[in-house]
Amino acid sequence: MDILFFYGLAAVGVLWSYTKDRQKTKQSLKKAWKAFDTILPAFAVILLLIGIILAVVSPAVVTALLGANSGIYGMIIAAIVGSIALIPGFIIFPLAKTVLGMGAGIMQVAVFISTLMMVSVVTAPMEAQLFNRKVVLLRNGLSLLFSFVVAIVLGKVVG
Repeated sequence: MDILFFYGLAAVGVLWSYTKDRQKTKQSLKKAWKAFDTILPAFAVILLLIGIILAVVSPAVVTALLGANSGIYGMIIAAIVGSIALIPGFIIFPLAKTVLGMGAGIMQVAVFISTLMMVSVVTAPMEAQLFNRKVVLLRNGLSLLFSFVVAIVLGKVVG
């Protein structure tokens, strides 16, 4: 129901814009299509991989590895996966909701999301070329520590 509301709201906005200035509306729609066309292949691959993983991994496995009872070990597993994975932010939140629905704990999902956004093991060599190695290690280490602090606070407040 929400999706229909937002699509309808977007359609009304485009129609309103079209009545105000046809040329700018056409130009903005072309830019939007170009951005969509650029991001679509990567988005489709990531959604496909996530779909395969969710089809292969059962809720019992998610509960055992990342459930609320998995404690610090589940948080460490989530931090390792989150630090290595390169998933865009707009995909991670629906994935996090799905994993929560499969039985993952709040703190484990919070660590996963925050390490995914802040800790970058895969891109660390490239980052070290721009800065220096010490800065990259310090940034990633503090980000990892902050991820655990945020997850624990979130777990106490929400969980």
